[in-house]
This record gives sequence, C-alpha cells and structure tokens, in this order.
Amino acid sequence: MSTTARPQDEARDLLSDLVSTPSVSGDEDAVAERLLTFFESHGREAYRDDVGNVRAPGDDGVLLTSHMDTVPGDIEVREEDGELWGRGACDAKGPLAAMAVAAAETGASYVGVVGEETTSLGARHLVETRDAPDAVINGEPSGWDAVTLGYRGFVKGAFTAETPSAHTSRPGPNALEYAMDWWHDVEEAFEKEGESAVFEQVTTKPVGMDGGVSADGLAFESSVDAQFRVPPSWTIDGVAETAEECLPTYVGEEATVGVEWTDSIPPVMASPRNAVAAALRAGVRAEGGETTHLRKTGTSDMNIYHGAWDCPMATYGPGDSSLDHAPDERIDLTEYDRGVAVLTAAAERLTA
Repeated sequence: MSTTARPQDEARDLLSDLVSTPSVSGDEDAVAERLLTFFESHGREAYRDDVGNVRAPGDDGVLLTSHMDTVPGDIEVREEDGELWGRGACDAKGPLAAMAVAAAETGASYVGVVGEETTSLGARHLVETRDAPDAVINGEPSGWDAVTLGYRGFVKGAFTAETPSAHTSRPGPNALEYAMDWWHDVEEAFEKEGESAVFEQVTTKPVGMDGGVSADGLAFESSVDAQFRVPPSWTIDGVAETAEECLPTYVGEEATVGVEWTDSIPPVMASPRNAVAAALRAGVRAEGGETTHLRKTGTSDMNIYHGAWDCPMATYGPGDSSLDHAPDERIDLTEYDRGVAVLTAAAERLTA
C-alpha cells in the first residue's frame, strides 16, 4: 500500500502546521522554515531573502503571494465541525497555504512575505528587488467564490503645535487648542457627502494624541497622530493637501503648527476584465460557483504591487474576512479545499 499522502491531505496538513505555528509580525521564522520544507519536498528551489521573505522562483506567468505574519492573539488551534480554529487561519494562512500547494502543483512563482500587518516590509522589498511578473494573485481571504479588485490606500501624518508657556488664566489658544481645532476642521473637510459607500469615502481617524507643558517648562506642546484611508477617487497628495489647508492660520508670532507625513500607500482598483480576474472566475466556475467582485475598505499588499508593477492582478483566498483579527478566527476546511482548486486552475491558465 502506498504511503504517499493524497493532495488534499497534504494541503490540509500544511494549513494545520502553519496555523499551529505562531508568527506575529517580526517573528515569522518558524512558519518560513515550514514553507521551505514544503517546497523542498516538491523539488522546488526556495530561499529566504534579505528581509525574511520566502521565495520559490518559478514560472512568472503568475506570482502567487501572501503574508506569513499575523496580528497577536492566542486562539486554541483545533478542528471543530469542519472548521480549523487558530490565529491566522483566515488572515492569511489559509491563502498562504493554498497558494503554496497551487504553486507546487503548477510551477508558478511563489513568495510568502513578512510584515504585512505592520509596515508591508516584505512587499516593499519584493518590488524593489525583482522585475514585475506577468500577473499577480495576492493572497487575502475573499471567500472561495469571490475576487477582491479594490482596496483603499492610506496616508499617515503627525500634527504638532507649540506655544509659549503661560498662565491658564490668560486669553488666547494654546497648543492643545490648536490641535483640537485642526482635527475638527479635518473632519469637516472630509465629511461624507450623500449616501456614498465607505469604500468611496476618505476616512479620518486620530490614533494618538498628546499634549502639555514641555519638559523645560517654557512651552506648551501638542501632537496628533492621524491616519486617512484614501479611495481611488482621491490621490495621496490630494488628501494631504486638504488636511494641510485645515492648519490654523490665526497662530501668534511665537507659536508654531505643522503636519509631517510619515507613510503612504496608494489606493487600487483593478479591472474585472483583467486576465487574473478572468482566470479566477474560471476556477470558481469549475468548482460550481458564481463569482462576486469585492472592494475592501482597508489596505493590503496588493496596493504595493499595483503601485510598482504594470501587470494584471487581483486578490483572492479562502476564508471569511469578517473573522480577520477576531477572537473566533477560523476557516472552513471545505472552503479551503475549494480555494486550493481555484488557485491551481487559475495558475495553470495563467502559466499556460
């Protein structure tokens, strides 16, 4: 009797091993080693690059790529009612494992990247150190019968203000009041119009605030760390310029205000008629499904790839994205099997 594992068994074993191996951003080594072992067992060259990405070069008719890192969270790894529970089961070890199996089956190029949940370090390094492939499938949970074509981008900035220290009984705004006024005006400037979908809006969010008397006692200081989600109808520069126009103009001679932009990723909206979307739809149809096209309000590594490479692309992967980062994160194993089949069919079509 043969002891060779059936393809479905091997695919599920890989998924289980990856989910059972913690890989919070910055600590992806053990998951990377499991992927290297997997590709070695299939006779494929695979290695880690300078930032820790797992690269398995192959047919560049399509690059299959997903991320190895997860957000923090200890969830007991278990199989229950046909679902595999554990941190990263959806985001994104389901897509990561499914793509590895599809790449091994078809010879497609594969990269497991680091740091997607934090700075997109792996994706940024990838576009800097290799030529564009003919096509890209980025791995994130979309559901086995859905394809993600759009993501909002983002821009991060830090507002700062400083005013001379003075007794609180004296009139005139201090640095903290300047910060509050700026944020109030920012929210008004980007206030949504009508009933437009969230995807089409600029979302403003303060993520950190600080203020008070400086260490030397001679000034009053304030700061606001802010993030803006950018839809495809806006540019990064347009959002930044609008926020800068909200800076207070009534500051005194000894006061200073300003905003420094620290990071940005452009939005993306791919055509549903591109070759990757078509190949994924064909794979879904072969499994008896009808494809839904998605636009997501967050940001992914697809934004990085789209900004650097002029090639067709889309995001796809088994898993329910509403469970991303959740305390009950899990993936339906039948959906995972279908995702493997869809990715394999799409990669075969794109590498033919």
